[in-house]
Amino acid sequence: MSEARIWYSVLFLILLVHTTRGQVSYTIPEEMAKESMVGNIVQDLGLDLQRLKSGKARIFTRDSTEYIKLNRNTGFLLIGEKMDRESLCAKTTPCALHLQMILENPMELYTITVEITDVNDNAPTFQKKDFRFEISESAVAGASFMLGRAIDPDVGQNALQSYSLKPTDKFRLELLNQADGTKNIEMVLQSTLDRETQSSFTLLLEAFDGGDPVLSGTVHIHITVLDNNDNAPVFTQKAYKATIVENAEKGTILTAVSASDADEGSNGVVTYYISDTIDSNVADMFLMNEKSGELTLNGQVDYEKLSHYELNIQAKDQGGLSNACKIIIDVLDINDNSPSINILSSSHSISEGSKSGTVVAMLNVDDLDSGVNGQVRCYITDNIPFAIKSPSSSFFSLQTEQELDRERETEYNISVICSDEGVPALSGSVSLRVQIADVNDNAPVFETRNHEASVIENNTPGLSIFTVKAKDADWNQNARVSYILEDSTVNGVSVSSYVSVHPDSGVITAMRSFDFEQLKDFHFLVKAQDGGSPQLSSNVTVKINIQDQNDNSPQVLYPVQTGGSVVAEMVPRAADVGYLVTKVVAVDVDSGQNAWLSYKLQKATDRALFEVGLQNGEIRTVRQVTDKDAVKQKLTVVVEDNGQPSRSAVVTINVAVSDSFPEVLSEFTDFTHDKEYNNNLTFYLVLALAVVSLLFIVSIIAIISVKIYRWRQNKLFYKSAANLPVIPYYPPVYADGTLQQVYNYEMCGTTDSRMSDIKFVRPYSQNTLVSQSRLGTVQREPKEQEDDNLKLEQKPPNTDWRFPPNQRPGPSGAGAHPEDAGACAGVIAGTGPWPNPPTEAEQIQVLMAAANAASEATATLGPRYNPQYGPDYRQNVYIPGSTATLTINPQQQIPQQALPPPQALPPAEAPKSAQTPASKKKPTKKDKK
Repeated sequence: MSEARIWYSVLFLILLVHTTRGQVSYTIPEEMAKESMVGNIVQDLGLDLQRLKSGKARIFTRDSTEYIKLNRNTGFLLIGEKMDRESLCAKTTPCALHLQMILENPMELYTITVEITDVNDNAPTFQKKDFRFEISESAVAGASFMLGRAIDPDVGQNALQSYSLKPTDKFRLELLNQADGTKNIEMVLQSTLDRETQSSFTLLLEAFDGGDPVLSGTVHIHITVLDNNDNAPVFTQKAYKATIVENAEKGTILTAVSASDADEGSNGVVTYYISDTIDSNVADMFLMNEKSGELTLNGQVDYEKLSHYELNIQAKDQGGLSNACKIIIDVLDINDNSPSINILSSSHSISEGSKSGTVVAMLNVDDLDSGVNGQVRCYITDNIPFAIKSPSSSFFSLQTEQELDRERETEYNISVICSDEGVPALSGSVSLRVQIADVNDNAPVFETRNHEASVIENNTPGLSIFTVKAKDADWNQNARVSYILEDSTVNGVSVSSYVSVHPDSGVITAMRSFDFEQLKDFHFLVKAQDGGSPQLSSNVTVKINIQDQNDNSPQVLYPVQTGGSVVAEMVPRAADVGYLVTKVVAVDVDSGQNAWLSYKLQKATDRALFEVGLQNGEIRTVRQVTDKDAVKQKLTVVVEDNGQPSRSAVVTINVAVSDSFPEVLSEFTDFTHDKEYNNNLTFYLVLALAVVSLLFIVSIIAIISVKIYRWRQNKLFYKSAANLPVIPYYPPVYADGTLQQVYNYEMCGTTDSRMSDIKFVRPYSQNTLVSQSRLGTVQREPKEQEDDNLKLEQKPPNTDWRFPPNQRPGPSGAGAHPEDAGACAGVIAGTGPWPNPPTEAEQIQVLMAAANAASEATATLGPRYNPQYGPDYRQNVYIPGSTATLTINPQQQIPQQALPPPQALPPAEAPKSAQTPASKKKPTKKDKK
């Protein structure tokens, strides 16, 4: 695109915004790039940017292509698709897009008009590549020839403006204005033609528009000069009119034109054809009979697309002369389009407390027909509390007519029918489903206002007594009922210590065991509360009656039972039959039948002498008292209540049959001694049982403590195994490094070095066994028992076999080797175990001295002693029992500390060598040799 064209596009980006209440207009040029800004809808309509987001703002258009879109985050209207004004509006001016912006919560509708201005992006073009004419040489000056006009889709100043014809010596152009604003081009002959001078002409026709820069289109005109055809065809009228109903069948004859030619022969034969001055898509809809001049329908006409056609018809004779006329066709509208219903916005649910007139949905209804056929009305057939309102001709709103109640109707299926006024009327329908959202407008309701329940005393705490139920007509959370115990007191104590109410089920549970004798009944309030906001509640009174249970035994008030002294009732020996000895008085704190008492004589010294009244408890004599009756009489009376099961109390009554008090006293003194003896015996039994139990508990505690102590000691030793000092034993060796004695080792190894066991036994003269436990400590153990099956004695190897007798180290005839000395040689001082464990410095010094001695002996031997026969002890000293290696540099002399003089060792008795299976074996012939 050239710079001038870019400047022109930028110039048209200046928007002319005209804002009214709910309406805004913009003007933009065509061919704007995608995502280009059209305008700030928030600023132009005076809205809040947050309102676009909360209202879910969106753009509604009747076209399926989204040319304009809305950015909710910025409030800008942007180009969604590149727009070509010629494709959208053709020649219609002004060209505008009518949009609607919909907002929800609350619903609002704004009208947006975007006018698209033309850009000079199309050059004039001719429908044919060239024009060819055959003109008679007899054509007079002023004869005109119709040319096909150029087509420029642009409008206004950018549309087709002028033509030019070159050369102009024979022909000139003449423009004829039409009623529809277009111009027909005629080529006018300026001077007569002479076929003999020039038989053909080629002209250049150029069309220009008014844009900046000016665009043009060209076409060549080829003219052939004919000989002597002086008369052109003449139409009977200059304009013909015809009407046709839309949706007419193909082949329908619209009209017929007629033209006459005064010439004779072939010059008088007239042919008809549709001029090239109209668009090709319009010309293709009609057919012209070249011979008869009948115009027939070749396509489908639609009033909603185009309601008026104008055709230019040319009549041409064989001599090349022609004439033109016009056919005007009007299309009649019929009711062939049903109303189209589009749901702009709808609420799937509405609160039941919404006011009358609340908008539920917004509808857009379009009918492409015109006039009466395009007039639409909408209505609802069902008897429901909704109505259709029409704020404009094509927009309808569904509103409530009264307040809704979800408890009566939970949802509505609404059928909206829209019909036009045509004959026959056409209609369209749409169904909307609206659910009624619940509002907490119903409080919980109990079945009755008062509840009464009973519970037997001595109940277990946690017993379910009764269940209260309340219903709430609301739904979901608003109908979720919870139960709350209202705070109150019973006998000065909070009721919550007596009962509790489950918040979900309403089960009333006893929190304690009730006692009828203390509390007969009590009442309290239970509140039922729903889960709505705000919460609604109602109360109910609950009365709990406590039923008596036979849980109390009769209590004897008289005679009083004392533990210390003996009380006796005296009966004179002269007492008659029915003499009242005493009366047993008892009470029962229970009530009803549980408190009815009866008295029975359980035991008696002489049953034939006394009886007890069943109801009054009076003890009377049954017969006359005689001298044979014993002085001391003991009666046992049982007092029983009438409960189920019955409870009883026993009272013991001492009766003295005597006339004098001293006699009675002497008979009853032994009671006290017997009772004291029984009391002492019980005390000793209880004391013995307590002592035995205490000793058992102490023993268990002591055993557990010892087990824990040993376990902790083992764990402590195990963890500190790596830090405990290890004092290894260094056995004596010869000068060449060979061990002087045989050592037997027993080792048990595991993957964990700290859990390994190693035992090594000193040879022959040693009577101790050194053991390294898994904790790394060295202990001296007593001499093990001789076991011929487990221990095998083996002589140490003699290393002198490697050298001839004259090359062996040491002086000839040296002392006997240890193996030759036998067991009687005893222990040489300095080679046996130290009386006390040596220090680490002393052990290292001994090893160093042994290494130096071996070095000196090797140096005196000279070439006879080759180092390859043994390890060089001057460099490496291996410490038995550890992984450490002591390296000595022969070039450096480490100063040695003088050791203290060794203490004299007591003479040790040489131990007898243990007899091993090897020693028991008989010598073979080879051994004898």
